Parts: sequence; C-alpha cells; structure tokens
Amino acid sequence: MAENKIKPSTIFDGVAIPIILVLLIFVFAVYINVGGTYHVFGSDNVIAVILVSGFAQMIVLGIPLVLGLLWNKWAGGAAGFVMGGMYYVASAGQYTSLYATYSSGAVNYNFFGDVSMLFYLVNAVVIGYMAGALNNGSTNFKRMLGAGLTAAMITAVIQAYMNYNVSLEPSRTMAQGMWADPGYAFLINFVPSIALGIIVPILAKVMTWYGLQPMKHAAY
Repeated sequence: MAENKIKPSTIFDGVAIPIILVLLIFVFAVYINVGGTYHVFGSDNVIAVILVSGFAQMIVLGIPLVLGLLWNKWAGGAAGFVMGGMYYVASAGQYTSLYATYSSGAVNYNFFGDVSMLFYLVNAVVIGYMAGALNNGSTNFKRMLGAGLTAAMITAVIQAYMNYNVSLEPSRTMAQGMWADPGYAFLINFVPSIALGIIVPILAKVMTWYGLQPMKHAAY
C-alpha cells in the first residue's frame, strides 16, 4: 500500500482552513456583532444583525437541512435536534444573563421557559425532517431547491409568529415594534431563510458531484 504522504493541499485543509475560520469568527464576534467590543457598523445596524445572528441561525438550520436533502428525513431531524438544542441552550442562557444584568433587579426573565426560544430547537428538527421528506433522496436540483426553500420559509413563518405572539415580554415588544417598518421586519425575519433555502441546495448539489454524501445501504 502506498504511503499517504503529506501534500500542500493536506496542509491547507488541515491548518489554513481552520485558522481562516477562527479569524473570521473572531472578526464577526468582535468587530461586526452589534454587541461586540468595536461593532464597527454600529450598535443596531441591520446588516450586522444579519451577518451575525442571522448567519448563526443559518448554520444551525443549514446543517439539518443539508443532511435532510442528501441523506433522509430522519438524519435531518436528528441533526436538527442536536444543533437546535445547542442553540436553544446557548441563546436562552445568554438572554437570561443579559436581562438579569441590565434589568436592575426589576424583572428577572427566564428565557429557558420562553416558548419562542424553544422553537429554535423545534424548527431545526422540522427543517431537516421536512426537507428530507419532500426531497426523498432525489439529486434533481429543482426538487432539492423546492424542498429547501419550502422548509426554510415554513420554519421562518413559524418562528416569526412565535416571536410576535408568545415570546417573553422583552422579545415580544421588540418583535412587534420591528413590524412598524415591514421592509425591515421582512429583511430580518425572512431574507436569511430565503438565502438558506437557496444556498444549501446548491451546496448539496455540488456535494453530490464529488460523492460527498452519505451512502445509502439496501435494506435486508
């Protein structure tokens, strides 16, 4: 058997790409995030919100979506449970801590009990399962695109409804106030999902060209 030698491409994949990702995360967290140290775009810039919070949600929903498209509905749903669960715990902990710090003891909100926050987990499961069920293992790009967009938009509508109607008071007030400007509200609530529903099927299709998809074993 020939020795698996280290090549320049191996070093690039194993060292350069991870370092680039670390630097990007650092820049986004410190310089772009509206709550970051420098927030160069401003403390309430819509582009910064989409690039940070919207991008984070796209990753959380994108992984179950791509697995649902490439593998099956069960893989998509299971990945959604893991990704959505981590995002729910992290976000609920972050907002509970923030409001405990800035509310001056007036009201202590427990975001772990916020149903709309819990729906980040639910929607991550739904998007992976729904896309997998609609696509049903097809590698036809139009079907993958249709399944991805359908699942992404349905979960976006569900989350927007939950934020507007059943979230805790601080989040609900913010969500309702956002709709005073429908264009801004649409941008925040739906543009990341539309992008997700288009980008992930493209990525999934490219992965099929290179055989980067789970193997499907015949039933016994």
